[in-house]
Amino acid sequence: MKRLLLLLAMVTSALPAAPQPVVRDLGIPIKAINWVRLHPGRGPDGQPSLLASMGQNNGGLFVIDIDLATGHCRQFNAPSAAQQYPTGSFRSPRTGVLYVGSHTDGHHLRYDPAHRERGLEDLGAIDGASETFPTGITETPDGMIWVGGYPDCALTRFDPATGEFKRFGKMDDTDKYLYPIAGADGTLAALTKVVHPHLILIDPKTGAHQTVGPVINPEDKAQHLLFYKGLDGLLYYETHAGNFRVRGNQLEPVTHLPPPLPPFIAAGNITVPFRDTLPLPDGTIAVWDDGDEGAGTFHTLRLLSTNPNVTPRLLHLDWQGGGSNLFVLQFGSDGLLYGSSFLPEHIFRCAPDGSGMVNLGRCSLMLGEAYTIGNFSDGTMAFGSYPHSNISLFDPRKPWHFGTDADANPRDIGRLDDVGIRPIAMTAVPALTRADGTTVPERLWVGNLPDYGTWGGTLTWLDPKTLAHGSFRHLMPDCSPFALLWLPEPKQLLVGIAIEGGTGTRAKAEHGGFVIWDAAHDRALYTGDFGIKNIPDVVALAPSGHGLVYALLGHTRYTAEQLGAKAGPTRIALVDPVKRTVVAETEIPATFGRMTEQIQFTLFTGPDAVYGITEQVLYRVKPGTCELEVVWRAPEGDHMDVPGPWHGKTFYFATGWRLRTLTLP
Repeated sequence: MKRLLLLLAMVTSALPAAPQPVVRDLGIPIKAINWVRLHPGRGPDGQPSLLASMGQNNGGLFVIDIDLATGHCRQFNAPSAAQQYPTGSFRSPRTGVLYVGSHTDGHHLRYDPAHRERGLEDLGAIDGASETFPTGITETPDGMIWVGGYPDCALTRFDPATGEFKRFGKMDDTDKYLYPIAGADGTLAALTKVVHPHLILIDPKTGAHQTVGPVINPEDKAQHLLFYKGLDGLLYYETHAGNFRVRGNQLEPVTHLPPPLPPFIAAGNITVPFRDTLPLPDGTIAVWDDGDEGAGTFHTLRLLSTNPNVTPRLLHLDWQGGGSNLFVLQFGSDGLLYGSSFLPEHIFRCAPDGSGMVNLGRCSLMLGEAYTIGNFSDGTMAFGSYPHSNISLFDPRKPWHFGTDADANPRDIGRLDDVGIRPIAMTAVPALTRADGTTVPERLWVGNLPDYGTWGGTLTWLDPKTLAHGSFRHLMPDCSPFALLWLPEPKQLLVGIAIEGGTGTRAKAEHGGFVIWDAAHDRALYTGDFGIKNIPDVVALAPSGHGLVYALLGHTRYTAEQLGAKAGPTRIALVDPVKRTVVAETEIPATFGRMTEQIQFTLFTGPDAVYGITEQVLYRVKPGTCELEVVWRAPEGDHMDVPGPWHGKTFYFATGWRLRTLTLP
């Protein structure tokens, strides 16, 4: 018997190994930057000095010290690769030192132009492991640096002289974002957002705090708040309930509001500091010539002057980018692969083999990321962009020329309602005939998560020819349309519903579900769970054939973190939308690893079946069942972030900033 087993082992070992999928890297499509802020000031030699803080994924965030004569940049990258986004940054007008709060690790970084040899220093965690997203930095007259944080709405004081942190903890029990500003008179206050934005006055000595003034409801657009430092160095508060000077521990009503210092960016009906564009000490004003309002490349500065006799000039910067994470991948009607990068939103295009790869630049007025890319029957493409769920239309047969006018390509046509902010799902529905014989033209349908601090996402539609559009909210109370699938028979739209609200909120609903939508008459025909017990979010849908549909049941990471153990495992269900029943169901094995962050993309149609991915595994669903088989498991140290489309037996995906393919044998 032992000889037989030995012989069998020898024969088995001599057999050739089964062919394995081949994985290739096609390159880094986008090398762009995010959270860009200019920091004018005075250098250690007393001369005008200009710094900039910039975020990126490959290589981490960095600071550049700009030579105002040549454009040469001394570039200082963050010490850790986890320090990718400079979400909070502030240059002290007293010392010229630049402080940067880094996301994703919540550390306090420092660049001192007087000590360039130190580079970008890591001073430590701002508030332990909890505050991973520094929201704002300010300085009181005594030289203390104050940092607000997310997700605990916490406040921390840093003493540059000693290097010590004093952590004061939460400033609000409901809201998650805190934006502190200090006045020249020593007043310290902070704006919270986004569920019930309001102003908090803070005692700099003790950290004691109190809410003052109105508390607004983000749903009420008639209410507004503007908190800022004026040109006189004092703090001001403009609200729908009156205007105030913030001084000490009280609000003083005022009839005149000075101009703000620095400029601000509006977010819904609240306004917070965004970035400095103050003049340099010699009167020079540096503005981006190719920034947010241009191509978004941030390589060219326009130097203006308060002196009318000084001629404006362009300054070309030589900083080097490493790579931007990719967010969505899709083939266009021209047979080429398109994709969007994440913060900022740039679009790339290449041939299926990766050749001809080009960064096309902006596709939208938004500079977040394209959440979704769709195709119409006439070849027109659509991009749905965060924030504000802006829609852009593109004809790939014409040259790329972004804008908002009728001749632009792509053309940003704006929002389809004033609620949606993340266009999480998109599909084109063909022309339909109503019962009365009238025709509904081909439409783009979009599922949107709601704006910050609100609940109830929207299902919107757009006629790409006339730009007519409509919107429907609360298909299920306080929930959002998260996945869309057109059912050719019975000519209905299947909508997967999630309990997720806007950013900064906690889910109100307990369960997601399904909606069967009549796209010809704009009405729900069914709302329910198809008999699935304890149904979580329906995050992805894929057709199985014979009228059946696979549904991925789980939660995004944000909701899962809120629910903790109650979130439960992610599952796959095979459902019959016509009979409105569940046919089969199974859990995704824990051995498959963690679901990707863009969970809405993780179930899709492949060359011979429905496939899905986690960060570690590409798996196949045996047709007609919920049996799962591993097709490829990423080796140790490797992973997948964003699944893309199939082209024959080749599967496209992204790992961070890298575009990759996996080809089946």
